[in-house]
Amino acid sequence: MEPIQKHYKVAQALAWFTIIYNLAEGIISTFYGFEEETLSLFGFGVDSFIEMISSIGILVMIFRIEKNPNSPNSTFEKKALQLTGYCLHALAIILVLTAAVSIYEAHIPQDTLPGIIISCVSIGIMYLLIKEKIKVGKALDSAAIVADANCARVCMYMSMVLLGSSLLAYFIQIPYIDAIGAIGIAYFSYTEGKESLEKAAGTHDCSCHDH
Repeated sequence: MEPIQKHYKVAQALAWFTIIYNLAEGIISTFYGFEEETLSLFGFGVDSFIEMISSIGILVMIFRIEKNPNSPNSTFEKKALQLTGYCLHALAIILVLTAAVSIYEAHIPQDTLPGIIISCVSIGIMYLLIKEKIKVGKALDSAAIVADANCARVCMYMSMVLLGSSLLAYFIQIPYIDAIGAIGIAYFSYTEGKESLEKAAGTHDCSCHDH
């Protein structure tokens, strides 16, 4: 097998792993978010399901550029980006509205330890995924793969927001902390949604940089 083919196989494996990981993260996060009445964790889990749709689009993109690196986005890729964008915008609106109710009711989650554990795992895995995707993207001289890896940093920032709010709520059991964390996740959901819709329209220029 030629080196370039090996790199494409690695890119495909990373994409498959991202899909499976997002599915598992979504199931676990929404389950514990519901059980422990933690809005930020539940919202984080829903976002993971939506990210899985985006990851499927990325996998299709990798197969496409393997055959023809200069080919335009396929209809499936554009539809996946549009669906991701609309779902993320909807999630952002729902989280803000639900957070407002949570603040009004002065709700305190039962336990935020699951959020701490899940966010720590997510930060570590996202860091490694971004690093490996950038590496394979550069090896393939693919601006699309590198841009996807760099722009995925927002997912890691979202995990950091969940970790911060979960830690504060765990040690300082007062109202509003979980709701504020949910609003932070809503902000990043909106940002991701806007980015996805711009990519679908071909107007997005990823400003993320490799550090």
